[in-house]
Amino acid sequence: MQCFMKQPKRSKSQEILLVEESRKVAALNGQRLGLQDDHDLKFLLRGSHLLKVKSTSWRRERFYKLQEDCKTIWQESKKMLRSPESQLFSIEEIQDVRSGHKTEGMEKYAKDIPEVRCFSIIFKDQKKNLDLIAGSERDANHWVSGLGKIIAKSNSMSQRQKLQHWIHACLRKADKNKDNKMSFKELKSFMKEVNIQMDDSYARQIFEQCDKSQTNTLEDDEIEVFYKILTERQEIDSIFSDQAEEKSVMSLDQLVRFLQEEQHEEDAGPELALSLIEQYEPNETVKRQKAMSKDGFQMYLLSVDGNIFNKTHGQVYQDMTQPLSHYYISSSHNTYLMEDQLTGPSSTEAYIRALMKGCRCVELDCWDGPNSEPVIYHGYTFTSKILFSDAIKAIKNYAFKVSPYPVIISLENHCSLDQQEIMARHLHSILQDMLLVAPIDSKATILPSPEQLKGKILVKGKKLTPETEEVSDEDEAAEMEDETVKSEVEKKKLSDKLKLAKELSDTVIYCKSVQFQGFADPQPHDEMSSFSEGRLLKLAQESGIDLIHHNVQHLSRIYPAGWRTDSSNYNPVEMWNMGCQIVALNFQSRSSEMDIHQGRFQENGGCGYVLKPEFLRDEQSKFNPRSITEGSWYCPKKFQVKIISGQQLPKVNKSKNSIVDPRVIVEIHGVQRDNGKKQTKVIDNNGFKPAWDETFEFEIDVPQLALVRFMVEDFDASTKNDFIGQFTAPFTSLKQGYRHIHLLTKNGDQYPSATLFVHVNIWDNC
Repeated sequence: MQCFMKQPKRSKSQEILLVEESRKVAALNGQRLGLQDDHDLKFLLRGSHLLKVKSTSWRRERFYKLQEDCKTIWQESKKMLRSPESQLFSIEEIQDVRSGHKTEGMEKYAKDIPEVRCFSIIFKDQKKNLDLIAGSERDANHWVSGLGKIIAKSNSMSQRQKLQHWIHACLRKADKNKDNKMSFKELKSFMKEVNIQMDDSYARQIFEQCDKSQTNTLEDDEIEVFYKILTERQEIDSIFSDQAEEKSVMSLDQLVRFLQEEQHEEDAGPELALSLIEQYEPNETVKRQKAMSKDGFQMYLLSVDGNIFNKTHGQVYQDMTQPLSHYYISSSHNTYLMEDQLTGPSSTEAYIRALMKGCRCVELDCWDGPNSEPVIYHGYTFTSKILFSDAIKAIKNYAFKVSPYPVIISLENHCSLDQQEIMARHLHSILQDMLLVAPIDSKATILPSPEQLKGKILVKGKKLTPETEEVSDEDEAAEMEDETVKSEVEKKKLSDKLKLAKELSDTVIYCKSVQFQGFADPQPHDEMSSFSEGRLLKLAQESGIDLIHHNVQHLSRIYPAGWRTDSSNYNPVEMWNMGCQIVALNFQSRSSEMDIHQGRFQENGGCGYVLKPEFLRDEQSKFNPRSITEGSWYCPKKFQVKIISGQQLPKVNKSKNSIVDPRVIVEIHGVQRDNGKKQTKVIDNNGFKPAWDETFEFEIDVPQLALVRFMVEDFDASTKNDFIGQFTAPFTSLKQGYRHIHLLTKNGDQYPSATLFVHVNIWDNC
């Protein structure tokens, strides 16, 4: 039996003081966000009752309120014994806020409520959407607008501002009695909250150093002194002192020299140095001297200009006028699935999430549905079904939110002629002008470019020829290694031919799906084939150079093996090395393979198209990734990386007493001979600012195909190590010198303040 200790009752004057204190804290945090006196923010801080919607019959009134930290929302719960933490969710967890009936839940369960009162909160991970109904249009607008502003302002904060906001929120959480003072016991609680294990004597030493008033509590300015001690970056201070030659500021000439000699900036000079001073120097007096202080230097190193990822590669910088077959294309397999391949749910939300991550090729498995409406699901399995028309609507609404370049709809068609005609009708009526219905140039002998196809949706599927009304039936689901599936396939498989409706056939323009017949006979440029991962690897082994030549003019799509019923992924790098463009992965399964995929496609502005290296676009190329010889691809480099320190690594085990023991693993993924992996020592009990100071070297012969992955894990001697965060980027997108790496969550979203600090050197290794 659990006992509950009754909290001592506060007096009325104490309650008034607490309310006033909360109001001051909220005002300060609103000011930090740049939203002081904002009416929407004030409404959210007061909170309101909303109807939470789960089904047609389940609608419950709950109270929702933004906490005074302006980064956490409290939600009322009627569940017994629910922990206080489970009633909170962070603004940082929110992917999107959609007004109206913009989720499956709202479409199904709230059609009777005016759209102006409805909104949904979409979370970044696999957490379910929160569908809500406000009491009035005005209240709904306050929530949608207010949350939108907080998310936008939080995202635009500098790394230093994010750190300050986070630490002050943790301090507030540690202040159990809310007296705005910190006792030694509360300081110890705070240390655990921010992931630091500190022995009592050292903690007491810091406490007494800050407690100038000798009251055994820290307050006001004393807490600020404590904050400065905590966030001190000795490794950056040391670099600054060396570069500034022990002076308090770094002169313009010294900064230029640092940018040239250490950072290897291509355009290093007074102009770049002055722009960095203007952007990052907080002290106006120092700024007028055209110099940089220690604070400004740290802000620069934590900014996009101090990032390991080349910021110019964060925009579309490649030639987008080459044929489609010259690009890697971000591609999803069985896009409709949220979980596994056998029993998991299908959802239009899965299409939205993939497209919002830059995916440019999505898959639809189409089957006859009730009421003459085609449905999408994984055939022969128990996955749930969604309407074909709903999937097309979702694709239309989100196809070009993050990229203007073409989206390919990969159709696996198992429908009757009647329902195929309905599919064609939906494609035309829903997509309208977005649907490509005619060739860009009917006389061309090469595929059009992404630039020519901007804003267009292409259909990949079977195409009728004048001689026949039937086409071969390519059924990927039938390849699954599951006894129930095999049994269903045997029952239904009467023919390997499929009747195809002309209306649906006519929607296929450039991506005509055909069975691969080998390399001997020339193939029209607008035909393409799909290969399972196993078949492609066999082909690469037997006819690697022929496969690379084939992929210069033709698109190839690769999909996971039939035994991957758990939605696991294969290594996409091997397929990219052969010039394959549409390497389809299970986006719903976060894994190292998806990290690598995200790393590959974060360059070129995250637009979903990355230009292949020149030697994979040349039909005369002799390149073979399995046997590296002399050629334009052979450009050996030595890659040296020093892992200096980490900052604000998150707790993976939410237990109050758990502190991470981090180590860093550096991996190279490229051609086989370039692959490598090295790891640091483990730092015990320090996730706040662990220091490693370890240097690794790698030799990379084909840099244009290499990706570098930095992964941080929590070491555990008795169980499997826990993933903390990672960052992956093309080797050619890395910057040299002192750089911060901004770590991503398992779901691929950036942590607000978790970073690694490294030093990178790259030189020719000829």
